[in-house]
Amino acid sequence: MPQSPVPVFEAADEISAEASVVVILQTAQTGFGPRAAALDVELSGILSRACSDPDALAESGTCIDVIAPQTVSARRIIVLALGKAEALTALSLARAGGLLAVHLEGKSECAATLLLDPIAGVDLPGADILARVALGMRLRRYRFDMRNQRQGAGADRTLRVQLVGASGAELTPALARMNAIADGVEYARTLVNLPPNHLHPDNFHDHLEPLREAGIDVEILDTAKLGELGMNAILAVGSGSVRLPRVAVLRYRGKGAPAQPMAFVGKGVCFDSGGLCIKRGEQMFDMKADMGGAAAVVGLLIALARQGSPVHAVGILGIAENMPSGTALKPRDIITTASGQTVEVFDTDAEGRLILADCLYYAASRFNPSVIVDLATLTYSVMRGLGSIFAGLFSTDNAIATQMIAAGETVGERFWQLPLDRAYDEGLQSPFADMRHHAKDMEDGDAPYAAAFLRHFTEDRPWVHLDIAGKEMADKDQPLGREGATAFGVQMLEEWVQANRKMN
Repeated sequence: MPQSPVPVFEAADEISAEASVVVILQTAQTGFGPRAAALDVELSGILSRACSDPDALAESGTCIDVIAPQTVSARRIIVLALGKAEALTALSLARAGGLLAVHLEGKSECAATLLLDPIAGVDLPGADILARVALGMRLRRYRFDMRNQRQGAGADRTLRVQLVGASGAELTPALARMNAIADGVEYARTLVNLPPNHLHPDNFHDHLEPLREAGIDVEILDTAKLGELGMNAILAVGSGSVRLPRVAVLRYRGKGAPAQPMAFVGKGVCFDSGGLCIKRGEQMFDMKADMGGAAAVVGLLIALARQGSPVHAVGILGIAENMPSGTALKPRDIITTASGQTVEVFDTDAEGRLILADCLYYAASRFNPSVIVDLATLTYSVMRGLGSIFAGLFSTDNAIATQMIAAGETVGERFWQLPLDRAYDEGLQSPFADMRHHAKDMEDGDAPYAAAFLRHFTEDRPWVHLDIAGKEMADKDQPLGREGATAFGVQMLEEWVQANRKMN
């Protein structure tokens, strides 16, 4: 599987003599701290002159590059602007780290020191500042590449980064968390970036090996088992493909975690042609990413397990391909779901909610979770309604919804709460089955109808539905990632779990 070299971060007391580049983390409108001031003296005041413009450090992520004289061991000194001290946040720090990674791209240096002096008026601990900058560097340096290159051509050298300005006792746990988050985000991105002939229902289980290595139990339910469980909705979605559907059950329980788990359900449609209601060609191009919800669940569990988080989490992945054939799901089919409720099908391109219906019920009935969260690239309407800024959030628990929205703001994965009301059930009425699987008028804002449909399969558990359609891929480079898969949802959920684990 394509992998990019992972930067190696380690705590240090002082600037290493082997560092080829020294990066000074500096806020605007504050003078140099003791270490930076000492370095400025060595450089005969070059740093202070370079930063003399009051606007030079005002914009977070700005890099001021200085070529060091021969009297200094490092070849380059970079001042990384963090913006105004009072505006420092976890997100601004990560984005500054991402811009630093861009600044260092293509350079020959492979050993760097990030230098942080105490910053007046900032509540964030120095260890958290350094770790967040390091996280941004890791996320931006990730790349997915399957090109057939000559041996060694274009390969990145491993970047070794020393972090100076916080004690090892403080920095070690902060870095452990940031590295675990980056591990989860990067692997989720890789799953989404893989082409559909490399990741599909027949081999999805092979790509779950990093979960097993992290101590997560992986159970695969094959079609025979799905039949026994009455999971006819996911079986129907996958019936048009030669690659039969599966459900992956992932279980992680950290030391000291409660008995009752949190459940995370992910839509894992490895390719969505639309089935018999086939998509137009241009709509199909990115449909390898229709398993972005399942990838986010995988990434979240990796992030939790690799930092040893004391939580109990279950992941349920509904894995299938939605393809047209003589055996494919048809409009007007009526399916008996795992819950026993019957569903009349209309548009076979609204397959995700059928998969989630069985997986939500399975999570609720088997594991008795304290909360169920599902992630799915589900509806075009949420993209039309919210544009490119927000993803959609529906919830039966407003307190949890508020917590998740706050967690998303912290890490830059933004959600907007949309209505979940019983009135939407009227649009799901069927004369022949317990319900339709989408609204009668597909142009009538489908996202809330999809949420209303899914609610019927949650067994009245506290539940959050995250419609992340349009967020799974980026068509250009972003501050914290390159063009391609984003792993949207991993960071928000990790932040939410860590912030609220004591409540579970």
